[in-house]
Amino acid sequence: MARRPIALVTAAVLLLEAPGIVAINAVMARFVKAQSMSLDGLDPDAMYTGTWALGVTSGVLLLLCALVPLVAAIRDRRPGRAGRALLIGCAVVHGVLGAVAVGLLGWAAFAFLMVVVGLIVLTLVAYGEPKADAEGAAAAA
Repeated sequence: MARRPIALVTAAVLLLEAPGIVAINAVMARFVKAQSMSLDGLDPDAMYTGTWALGVTSGVLLLLCALVPLVAAIRDRRPGRAGRALLIGCAVVHGVLGAVAVGLLGWAAFAFLMVVVGLIVLTLVAYGEPKADAEGAAAAA
């Protein structure tokens, strides 16, 4: 079955996406600091620090999400409950970001985010039921 390559591609895409998110937030933080931007009277230094914190946190979470399909591909077993929950959350966030990105950045960004959602969902579906449960259900039928 092709589930190992699917999981490896998913892990690679998420691993490549993590530094990209950090870099985008670094650029936004520089703009905030250089222009001394403020949102409704908030301190520009707090905005700068918050943008960096969001970027680093998002990057770390994407790396954590990338580890789940990587470990699943290496072991050729489905992720545990926490790993599946992490991947589902990652897919939901990418879906919401895709809906926002289509209006702000265009269809290319939307298409990329939907490809990532598709890879995550395909990884979850490929590693569906454990083999013991599937064999037991087939024997019962």
